[in-house]
Amino acid sequence: MSYYIGVDIGGTNLKTGVVDAKGNIISEASVPTGADRPQDVVLQDIVGAVKTSIASSGVDPKEIKAVGIGSPGAIDTANGIVIRNYNLGWKDFHIGEKMSEALGIPAKLENDADAAALGEVVAGSAKGAKSALIITLGTGVGSGFVINEKIFPGCEFGHMVIAYGGRECTCGRKGCFEAYSSATGLINMTKEAIERNPDGILANVAKVEGSVSGRTVFDASDKGDPEAAKVIDEYLEYLACGLANLINGLQPEVVSIGGGIAKQGEMLLAPLRVKVEREVFKGIKLPKIVSCTLGYKAGLIGAAMAVRDF
Repeated sequence: MSYYIGVDIGGTNLKTGVVDAKGNIISEASVPTGADRPQDVVLQDIVGAVKTSIASSGVDPKEIKAVGIGSPGAIDTANGIVIRNYNLGWKDFHIGEKMSEALGIPAKLENDADAAALGEVVAGSAKGAKSALIITLGTGVGSGFVINEKIFPGCEFGHMVIAYGGRECTCGRKGCFEAYSSATGLINMTKEAIERNPDGILANVAKVEGSVSGRTVFDASDKGDPEAAKVIDEYLEYLACGLANLINGLQPEVVSIGGGIAKQGEMLLAPLRVKVEREVFKGIKLPKIVSCTLGYKAGLIGAAMAVRDF
C-alpha cells in the first residue's frame, strides 16, 4: 500500500495528514502557522506536524512515497519555490527542496487553490468528473481547474475582468471577478446598500450582528427585506457572468463552489444556475453547479494526491 503526505498551509493554521491512494485521510495534525516568524522556523513546525501525523497513523514510514504541499502566494511549482507570499512574509522560499531533505522523500509544491480543486475531484463534490472547475468565494476568489485528476496550473481566474473600468481590485486592476464575486465584494455591496438606507432592515441586521459579513445580506433577505434581495440579485448577476465566461472557455463537467458564501447552499445555487444558463453560450452543455463538500480537508487531500505519480 502506498501513502502520501498532504500539507495545507493557511495564514492561521497549517495542517498535515497521511492520505492513502484513494484520498482517504488516515491521520492529521494541525499547528498555528505563526506567520510573523521567519520562514525557516515555520518550516520546522511543518516538519514536526508531518512527523506527528505519521506517528499517529500507524503507517510504516517506508510506505510513504512523497509529500505534497499546498501554499498560497506566487508559486514556482516546477522548482518548489514560494516566490512571494505577502500574508506570510515569505520570499524565495525553497520549501519543496527543504521538505524533501528533512523528510527523506520527494516533495512537490502546488498552489493551495489548485490543491483544493484536486481534492474535491478525487474525494469530494466533483468526484469522478473528467473536468471540474472549483471556485472559492472567500476574501478573494480562488480558482482551480482539474482535467482527468490532473491540475491545470496557473488558473488565476479571480483576476479576469468582468466589468471594464469597474471596482478597483487588490491586484491593481479594475473590474476583476474577485472585486465583485468574493465575500469581500458582497460585503462592499452590502455596506453601500446600508449607506443608502441606514434605517432599513439590512442596516438593523448588521447592527444586531455587530458587523457586516457575507451572511448579513442573506439574513436580512430572510426577514423579507427587498433591499437585501436586490443586493443578492446583483451579486449573483456578477457571479453568473464570471462563471459563464469560464464555462464557455473551459466547458467543465462540474462547477463546485466553496468558501463562506457557499454555505448559503441552494439559496445561492438555485438562482445562480438560472442566471448561468441564461449567460452560457447556446450549444454548450451546462455543467452541474454544486457546493464543495470537503471544507479544509480539500487542500490537504489535494496536496497529497498531487504527488501520487512520484
